[in-house]
Amino acid sequence: MTVLDRFRLDGKRFFITGGSRGLGREMALAMAEAGADAVLAGRDAASLERTATDIRARGRRCSTVMADIGSPEGAEQACRAALAEGPIHILVNNIGGRRINVPLQDEPLEVWREMIDLNLTSTFQCTRLVGGEMVRRGEGGRVINTASISGLVANRGIGGRHYETAKAAVIHFTRAAAADWAAHGVTVNAILPGMFMTEPNQRWARENPAMIEAGRTQIPMGVFGQPEDLGPLAVYLASDASRYMTGASLVIDGGYTLW
Repeated sequence: MTVLDRFRLDGKRFFITGGSRGLGREMALAMAEAGADAVLAGRDAASLERTATDIRARGRRCSTVMADIGSPEGAEQACRAALAEGPIHILVNNIGGRRINVPLQDEPLEVWREMIDLNLTSTFQCTRLVGGEMVRRGEGGRVINTASISGLVANRGIGGRHYETAKAAVIHFTRAAAADWAAHGVTVNAILPGMFMTEPNQRWARENPAMIEAGRTQIPMGVFGQPEDLGPLAVYLASDASRYMTGASLVIDGGYTLW
């Protein structure tokens, strides 16, 4: 086996939440190019079908699950639907987002709970159900959690601290789950993206260009990440190349958190 062979995902099947757009789409396309079949979960039928079509064009099988993963019930529904089609070898907990920019003192409890469900409880639900099935199957597996550098720092000039709180919890949940499942051959790792030009950040750039430009000046590399930059890292964590890595939180932010 060559070094590049260790990155192949032939014969594997992955389930990714929020897999039809942005970072999720690019991770899904990259893993499909590496040989894996896909199950995409999301709320928008049109974007799900577009990404599924692109995956099939790469010669891989792809099914879709329409569900609101941000609700605990929706997450469970989607996981059970994916598992009903066959074994899942790779789980990518990607769904999340700040969505609401509100000062901490003004944030209603119901909004806090909704955002914690979106960014943290969804990861727990899918890890418990899909990752738990990997443990029971006894053949190992990979869990990849999309956290954020916001789990390490408090963002400047932004309200809604539900996001920082939830992503910090995802980082430690990753470590705890990794410790529990290491003996079962199931690795659990987290990706911590910095400022990537996804659709929400493109909207932020239109609505508040000064804030976005201020953020860019704080990146040592001087540029924002592009969604396709995340694909190779996802393939690494999904593949045999990362066999001996678990509980890790891999920062990909152009150096933003160095200062």
